[in-house]
Amino acid sequence: MNILILGAGQVGASLAEALVSEANDITLVDLDPGPLGQLADRLDVRTVAGNAAFPSVLREAGIESADLIVAVTQSDQSNLVACKVAHSQFGVPTRIARLRSPDFLDAELLSTRNFAVDFALCPEQEISDYIAKLLEFPEALQVVEFAEGRLTMVGVRAYDGGLLVGQPIRSMREHLPATVDARIAAVFRDTRAIDTNGDTVIHAGDEVFLLAASEHIRTVLKELRRMQKPVRKVMIAGAGNVGARVARRLEGQCEVKVIESRPARATLVAGWLDRALVVNGEATDETLLQREDIDGMDMFLALTNDDENNIMAASLAKRLGCRRVLALINREAYADMVQGGPIDIGLSPAQVSIGGLLTHVRQADVARVHSLRRGAAEALELVVRGDRRSSRVVGRRIEELPEIRGASIAAVVRDGQVIIPHHDTLIEAGDHVVVFCTRKRYIKAVEKLFQPVRPLFSFA
Repeated sequence: MNILILGAGQVGASLAEALVSEANDITLVDLDPGPLGQLADRLDVRTVAGNAAFPSVLREAGIESADLIVAVTQSDQSNLVACKVAHSQFGVPTRIARLRSPDFLDAELLSTRNFAVDFALCPEQEISDYIAKLLEFPEALQVVEFAEGRLTMVGVRAYDGGLLVGQPIRSMREHLPATVDARIAAVFRDTRAIDTNGDTVIHAGDEVFLLAASEHIRTVLKELRRMQKPVRKVMIAGAGNVGARVARRLEGQCEVKVIESRPARATLVAGWLDRALVVNGEATDETLLQREDIDGMDMFLALTNDDENNIMAASLAKRLGCRRVLALINREAYADMVQGGPIDIGLSPAQVSIGGLLTHVRQADVARVHSLRRGAAEALELVVRGDRRSSRVVGRRIEELPEIRGASIAAVVRDGQVIIPHHDTLIEAGDHVVVFCTRKRYIKAVEKLFQPVRPLFSFA
């Protein structure tokens, strides 16, 4: 696939990195040649420096042969204009835009006769929804859903004394009620995925991804892991676009305090919120945090635009007694470095946003993609189409499918019912199949497996 990515910031770079290993032709366009040069040195991509909204720049980038453009520059206006030009002047089949302002998220405005945006991504809203889901499961490192919420996957860290630590995976069945089924979809040890089977023994410190029907996931967690108290008090550092959205989302269900260093912004957001308390000050001020009862908080969310400030504020909040802390961290190396130390969760906004983009880029019939462990793995929800003649999977048992190293079928959703599959589970047309890929270089093989194929002969 020939893909133009407009914008070489965190989202654009992460998307390019995710797609370049999948035999796609990637061209990156950005005003700043600096990031382009760094990405060209690291990835097999073509780069063009210039304004992504200019037809001349898009033509230089090869838009006339593009199958897809993804406009993720820092400017909503540039993203919209680029999509409009791509559609009206160059006939690009698929156009995706990142839009930060809710004013632009209007179906009529984005329709083909106006800005011609097929899919609009609002990163701040995605991050807000993601954090709200994490607060529902305070013991989790990551929470994602499939099949319109019918299936939930939760990543947790195994701890000394836990029921599974020191036990083989197959023993999980002994701890669950007879009516509840679940699957350990993957295990990461020392930042690397390990090949698992029923005899694999869980170690303390392992990152374990559990998957079950959404109505059963709490039961599974309760049986297998020490549960934390529900989150009732939250402190947020930063009242920017993300912090303000999260505060607005949470203030109806939690006691929320927001710390904002800019007086004018603090005043503006205080007027926008109904119940949350907004405090003007620095989130790295130890005296301020103590005065605002940091040791009584269930969760501290460092959501400013500065990675270093987020790391420092979250680490300080943890040291001062906050039960659990999260830091928004753009630099992937920082997130890997700090998570699991004083900071419980290092959250990459680009990796949260990229799932929605990948859903529209994958070539099979993909209903949902979730980027896991900051891009190290992916979980795909694929819709099965065709019949036994036109499909490689329909009418086959899982044990009959070709083995793809690093990929496993973790769940099947059929007519709204969640099935935790076994080797003899039959795949049927219309199934939604969740595949966990711990090795991203094999995602293309997974897509190909689920793509319909034309029969060699047709009989009228």
